[in-house]
Amino acid sequence: MPASDRKSRGFTIVELLIALSLAALLLLGVTSVVRQVSDSGDFVGERNQLLADARFALDRMVSTSANSRRLLLPLVDKPFTNWPENIREETIPASPPIGDSTKATAVLAVVLPINFDLDSDGFPDADDDRDGLVDEDLPGDAQHDFAAGIMLIDDDGDGAVDEGNADSDDESTTTDDDPINGIDDDNDGNTDEDPAADNNGDGCPGICGVDDDLDGTVDDGNNGDDDEDGSLSDDPFDPVVFYLDGRSLMQRMPVPWNEDGISTPDGPVDGRDYVVSTIAENVVRFRVERLSPAESGIDLVSIELDLAGTGGEIVNVSSRVRVGGAL
Repeated sequence: MPASDRKSRGFTIVELLIALSLAALLLLGVTSVVRQVSDSGDFVGERNQLLADARFALDRMVSTSANSRRLLLPLVDKPFTNWPENIREETIPASPPIGDSTKATAVLAVVLPINFDLDSDGFPDADDDRDGLVDEDLPGDAQHDFAAGIMLIDDDGDGAVDEGNADSDDESTTTDDDPINGIDDDNDGNTDEDPAADNNGDGCPGICGVDDDLDGTVDDGNNGDDDEDGSLSDDPFDPVVFYLDGRSLMQRMPVPWNEDGISTPDGPVDGRDYVVSTIAENVVRFRVERLSPAESGIDLVSIELDLAGTGGEIVNVSSRVRVGGAL
């Protein structure tokens, strides 16, 4: 065959089939690598988003607690119950309750920090009576929400909500049994958690024998007037509450306006006025533990949060915070 014929002959059918097969195999390999890289990128992206969401929610809880003056929940563990009040853990799917508790729930509640002024009136929202003092004249129903403990919250971890009298701030069977005096009067492990309208329980307006408001008069007025300003029980706790609603972590924020539209029995604004917002989705575990004993005078809290992605991957964030540590 002449050399010119050999040069113009081209590929045979067999050679073309072999070339196409090799190209297909190469393309399949490249596609598989690209898919793996894409899937890996999606996984990393989702994980990073979960981690960012979890850190945002954790930072919100830590910052609020560090700037608060008082830890409300969890309570200190009570010696006469068979479930731990100081450890509140909730999982999705639900974990079984401990002891006689009927439902495992998690909650973190602190009093409203003084750096919030949502109505821009120049007074901290936590200063309900606008006298420059905060939480100095609590009612017997310390949150003024007409419910035992914090309204719609399982305060003591027994699985029940708002059981008992509204003046039972720790949802116990007794009311107003632990005045603010630094002593565990009701022997439940907690200190000063359930005061009466006479907050220190001494039978006098303010502190007996002391001119609390420096007006020149000692013990003037009713014994429920703890700051001797002439008004009774006009500065309740305003709780900021973090809890789970399904797989959503919620923040409940008290507001200084009539959010619920109810103005009875004693005015338009009370502990029933609050707004709720979601601060994290895809939560599968929320755990709060009160670490410090009541007599220490220090409220140290451990917070853990687990978020899960669509592929089952889980991110965990945790922190410890001293309530009031930033003040």
